[in-house]
Amino acid sequence: MLTYQSSEELESLWDALLSRKTELIRQIFNTLEKSEQQSILTHLQRMTSEPGWHPEQAASARAALEALKE
Repeated sequence: MLTYQSSEELESLWDALLSRKTELIRQIFNTLEKSEQQSILTHLQRMTSEPGWHPEQAASARAALEALKE
């Protein structure tokens, strides 16, 4: 379970992760616990592979996954 409690905190987390800014994505991701990181990675993968996501959301998710691979 993510440690972010409020909807504003979750929104800020996802804004950063989907920002397409490599360093920001890595910085935020590295503040998370391992279990949270795995949940994020799973969700990002779903965003890139499942129908129903806005094309820009899917592109941002792909960019985040690329940033986290490096």
